[in-house]
Amino acid sequence: MLGSLGACHTAPARVARGTPMADDGGDTVRVGVPARRIVSLVPAITEMLFAIGAGDAVVGRTTWCDYPAAALKVPSVGDGIDPNLEAVVARRPDLVLLYSSGQNVAAHERLADLGVPSLRLTTDHLADVPRLARLLGRVTGHELQGDSVARAFEAALAETSAPPGVHPLSVFFLAWTQPAMTVGRGSFLTELLARAGARNVFDDVAPSSAVVSIEAVAARNPDLILTLGADAPSLEGRPEWSAVGAVREGRLVHIEGTEFSWPGPRSPDAIRELRSALGNARAAHAATLSAEVGE
Repeated sequence: MLGSLGACHTAPARVARGTPMADDGGDTVRVGVPARRIVSLVPAITEMLFAIGAGDAVVGRTTWCDYPAAALKVPSVGDGIDPNLEAVVARRPDLVLLYSSGQNVAAHERLADLGVPSLRLTTDHLADVPRLARLLGRVTGHELQGDSVARAFEAALAETSAPPGVHPLSVFFLAWTQPAMTVGRGSFLTELLARAGARNVFDDVAPSSAVVSIEAVAARNPDLILTLGADAPSLEGRPEWSAVGAVREGRLVHIEGTEFSWPGPRSPDAIRELRSALGNARAAHAATLSAEVGE
């Protein structure tokens, strides 16, 4: 099927003499600047393109690119990992933006063979947000807007972060229950917790996610248990979790919103929401303890 792709797509003539751009996969790619037809296969990048005023250039997105609302008007090409290249090329892009993953190496190389430049970008940490805002600003000809978004993000992040010296709440982030999964040091959610004045009890785990035992959670005795999203796992009716003090005592916090799905311009808002939710849970627990003592 992919063998027919070369026949249905002609590479833009300006690509060969385009601007050299270094991507996060270690390649230097020549990109025609400004890019006019972009397929974004990373939700965080799609949001960023709209944030810097380059949304009109986005002609393809993934199923998961659902923010902002205007992105939903862009045709979907499916998944962003090991993407459907036939659907991607059918959008006639002059630039494809991929998540920097080993699973996307083949797609990156095949697009190069077809004369379609692609950049592999890492969107794993808060520090990636201003860096990518500026890079995408250069790629799309929105340098001023990209720099403005980057500076606004850096200022908001500094303003919303918990001051040093505040005793952090210990939090267990429950991502899944069968098996029990959490996030580690490699996840930006650990960064959000830290900036909201909390500590991920599994911040010594290097990967972004990991399977953990209920016994390990109980041993680390978190102050609160945090779940995220409409499809968040529930601990109701699971007696095995009664070994964890926070479960027995109902110290559970649930939050929702795509601002918690990836690092982006809304991350400072996510920190504010998280700090408020954790603070309310801590206050409610303290009031319960006070009432019990009063009895």
